[in-house]
Amino acid sequence: MAVTEQALLDALRGVVDPNTSKDYVSTKALRNLRVEGGDVSFDVELGYPAKSQVAALRKALIAAARSVPGVENVSVQIATRIIAHAVQRGVQLLPNVKNIIAVASGKGGVGKSTTAVNLALALAAEGARVGILDADIYGPSQPMMMGIDARPESADGQTMEPLENYGVQVMSIGFLIEPDNPMIWRGPMATQALDQLLRQTNWRDVDYLIVDMPPGTGDIQLTLSQRVPLTGAVIVTTPQDIALLDARKGLKMFEKVGVPILGVVENMAVHVCSKCGHAEHIFGAEGGKRMAAEYGVDYLGALPLNLSIREQTDSGRPTVVSEPDGEIAALYKEVARKVAVKVAERAKDYSAKFPTITISKGT
Repeated sequence: MAVTEQALLDALRGVVDPNTSKDYVSTKALRNLRVEGGDVSFDVELGYPAKSQVAALRKALIAAARSVPGVENVSVQIATRIIAHAVQRGVQLLPNVKNIIAVASGKGGVGKSTTAVNLALALAAEGARVGILDADIYGPSQPMMMGIDARPESADGQTMEPLENYGVQVMSIGFLIEPDNPMIWRGPMATQALDQLLRQTNWRDVDYLIVDMPPGTGDIQLTLSQRVPLTGAVIVTTPQDIALLDARKGLKMFEKVGVPILGVVENMAVHVCSKCGHAEHIFGAEGGKRMAAEYGVDYLGALPLNLSIREQTDSGRPTVVSEPDGEIAALYKEVARKVAVKVAERAKDYSAKFPTITISKGT
């Protein structure tokens, strides 16, 4: 029996992307289907990093193709192609940075920076090129969390090279000051310093730049959300009512300036006793989930209140690199994939497609 393309496509429609719940045929992710007798080959192009899932996906696709009578050999190439997506209107894009994701909270102390660093490391572990910008001028924490104690180098005296660890590029005001030196700056000075860190860093072909935003919704945060070309924002909260109150303000701030909300992360959702295994919702239960439903945004997942997360981050080896195959790292990776999928669903950035128009006087 001759193998037809239609029979193969019908069979391959049965393989559903676990991250989008859509098949690869209807989304046109499956390409270059070739049939030569009993030999079949095709490519699948993902719009987000999913290195840990590639082997299982290839196995499922091969099994689906072999279910068609007459198919003997199947060759599948799976690749990731991350593109730039649309940002707020009128905001200047960054060269060599495809997508910028703000990780924000209306309130301090909810684990925003810990979530941001593990999100960045999880995206890198899934195969993306990632950077972190520590936007907290007054309380920079990423140098410690990323285990970096150095100063950026500058070849031209105008721009800086990002520092790097665990495969992630990092820039922070913390690299330029003494650890115990307080930044006694008013808002405009802090905002200007941050704009320089963002735009005068030589980011190297970054797929996702994670911006660890300062807590709150004041002038600095508002100015950042208007100036930085953001693909979207992730809101971090704990389940307790007082944190949710401020998280709602952060969410509304981004909405007002035209930045899409990629979803809500509920941190410190549950504590499991290391001695007896008893689970207790210290800060309340599912407040973040209710908030996400209230505002019609995605609930990206819940993370536990766990001693190891704090210890690993304080030591400069966050959970995703300390225990890459552990249960908590798996939670961070799941959140990271959901964020990357939400970014991939955004409209493409077409600014690079338009020609530059110059007007010159005739002679």
